[in-house]
Amino acid sequence: MNDPLLAFAALLTPEGRALLDEVRGTDPAQELAVATRLRREHPAELVSAALGQARLRQRAAAKFAAEDAERMFFTPNGVEQSTRASVATYRAMCFRALGAQSVADLCCGIGGDAIAFARAGIRVLAVDRDPLTAAVARANADALGLADLIEVREADVTEVDTHGYDWVFVDPGRRGGRGRVFDPESYSPPLSWAVETARRAPRAALKIAPGIPHEMIPADAEAEWVSDRGDVKEAVLWFGAAVPGARRAVLLPSLAAVRATPDTMLPDPEVRPVGRYLYEPDGAVIRAHLVAEVAEDVDGGLIDPTIAYVTADELHVTPYATAYEITDQLPFNVKKLKALLREREVGVLTVKKRGSAVEPEELRRKVKPQGPHSATVFLTRVAGAPTMLVGRPV
Repeated sequence: MNDPLLAFAALLTPEGRALLDEVRGTDPAQELAVATRLRREHPAELVSAALGQARLRQRAAAKFAAEDAERMFFTPNGVEQSTRASVATYRAMCFRALGAQSVADLCCGIGGDAIAFARAGIRVLAVDRDPLTAAVARANADALGLADLIEVREADVTEVDTHGYDWVFVDPGRRGGRGRVFDPESYSPPLSWAVETARRAPRAALKIAPGIPHEMIPADAEAEWVSDRGDVKEAVLWFGAAVPGARRAVLLPSLAAVRATPDTMLPDPEVRPVGRYLYEPDGAVIRAHLVAEVAEDVDGGLIDPTIAYVTADELHVTPYATAYEITDQLPFNVKKLKALLREREVGVLTVKKRGSAVEPEELRRKVKPQGPHSATVFLTRVAGAPTMLVGRPV
């Protein structure tokens, strides 16, 4: 059973499903013993497929609710590339709030976004050209009781007629044979095709890599960056239900959002001496180039024109940045830092860097923190000079 599609189909049989139930939660350290035992009663290929699926379900629990991950099916690429459930749910909520009744989900993968759309009550055409991926997406719709709302089609998305759907959602493949693809025209399908498809639709959303250069963002799209618990997860271009040229950052799970249109975007903040407080903007805010809006929110300025750290003399509550109280400012000097940390009896050291080539682990090894107290060190630049800022989270 070397055909992956046949191996997957075997998992959907009564024997395969029973085997999946039996191997659920198998400890990797016990996998060989479990496999040896099960192969006495089941085909070796089926046992291997079931154990492989169990491993994938365990990995998927980091992205999906545990109760969903235990029922869903995955491929290795599907686990890695699927949208985190919290992000997909947020997007489906946006579609629903904008009146979506139906969506063509192009490059649907294993169906993470399609599931979220369907759970929001939206009818979905989910399309993927890979036979195994499409089969997995179909099995997931069945497993979660959403088959009535999700039609899975194995097809080349460039040949699919999306006429009649309220929305088009495109999530191009951004990985090739050598790993992550950075050139948007090397996406599968290319960004240019996805943009033209989005423009022809009544409304559309196009998922892109968060690191896309701003100059490559179409002028008629609104660009959004989404983070989940501080980690930037994706960027999306919105067409037909957005302000052209606008940028926004959305922070999950709080749904805090900062947004600027071409008419309201602020100039770069002024550079100031380091004050009592340092604000580290959320990564989505930085990617969206909305640090100026955060600086205004906390009545602060930048510590350096090229560094996205905001400083202020007073503490302001903001959902868009993490605040630290700065106790010391040193020119970059490992010996001086080591002496300071020893004097303060700092044993738990968090190292953050922005604008520095020094690796945090390398610095930790050199200063050898010891003691009952904790501190945060920022390796950065202040007015162009390599600097160490020492402080603690507020």
